[in-house]
Amino acid sequence: MAVRFLTRTRRYPIDLCRLTPSAVTRSVVGLFSTAAEHRSTGDDCHGDDGEDDHRYSLTHVRTLEMRARKLEEQVHDLTERYKRALADSDNVRRRTQKFVEDAKQFGIQSFCRDIVEVADLIEKSAEVEERDGVQQLTQYLALIQGRLQDVFSKHGLEKMSPVGGTYDPYQHEIVCHTPAEGVEPGSVAVVKQDGYMLHGRTIRHAHVGIAVKTQEQ
Repeated sequence: MAVRFLTRTRRYPIDLCRLTPSAVTRSVVGLFSTAAEHRSTGDDCHGDDGEDDHRYSLTHVRTLEMRARKLEEQVHDLTERYKRALADSDNVRRRTQKFVEDAKQFGIQSFCRDIVEVADLIEKSAEVEERDGVQQLTQYLALIQGRLQDVFSKHGLEKMSPVGGTYDPYQHEIVCHTPAEGVEPGSVAVVKQDGYMLHGRTIRHAHVGIAVKTQEQ
């Protein structure tokens, strides 16, 4: 306050010699009052700033709390979704595994149902021989053979017919060589054991004899 007083007297010089004591007193009191008012005004400004800072801090904290609650809700929701997805995935895995196991065990059910009919015919062949003789048995066996081939064709099983064809290592297995008589050398001349294909894939190679050119030829 004294500094402000001196500063003010420098800016506005006062001739104390011309003033009466009462006038001097009033001047000094006035200067100190003005300084006090300025200080009070400054204190009031600082008080408003403090209140504003406090209100801002409260607002900021509430905003952060709201964001935290939203994040917690999102985390909870995502956790529940993740748990449901895991449960669904596990159910799908179990069902798929059961389906695969059933396919392995019962995949040939239809084939077995058809083949047992052929087995019934074979069992009756002994009765046919005793009742009708060898000639009827031959015809009966031909019937069984035809029925068996029908079952094979129904399920995609096909017997190879390689005689006269070109040797194929993916379908044929050479077991012997024979003179080329009526067939081209290097082709299949004879079949020792039939080969079979399932839906175009070889499941048993045919044992074949390959025709070779002799010296006389």
